[in-house]
Amino acid sequence: VQLQASGGGLAQAGGSLRLSCAASGLTFNSYAMSWFRQAAGKEREFVAAISWNGGSTYYADSVKGRFTISRDNAKNTVYLQVNSLKPEDTAVYSCAAAFGTWMDYAAIEYDYWGRGTQVTVSS
Repeated sequence: VQLQASGGGLAQAGGSLRLSCAASGLTFNSYAMSWFRQAAGKEREFVAAISWNGGSTYYADSVKGRFTISRDNAKNTVYLQVNSLKPEDTAVYSCAAAFGTWMDYAAIEYDYWGRGTQVTVSS
């Protein structure tokens, strides 16, 4: 199984990026997908999750209204549209896959993790 995140980069405060996570080696539409981020010197934190069919989405309070998670099961890809970026959004963003349907995506054990993509926001 591989989860490959891409789309990160350098953005100015108030700017936008679109992150992608391409999955292979798993039955993608059987897995809920999430994004996490980890800033330098800090613990990893939950950002957003989407159910296997895209019918439900979940967000950390810190990104609600600014970030949007979506998925395309035909392309085995999950996206994270990040808008109104703030310097505190600077982190490595990683995607993760969890088989089935859950209630608390911030706290569950994930089956697979991908390598991250760096997002740096300048003020």
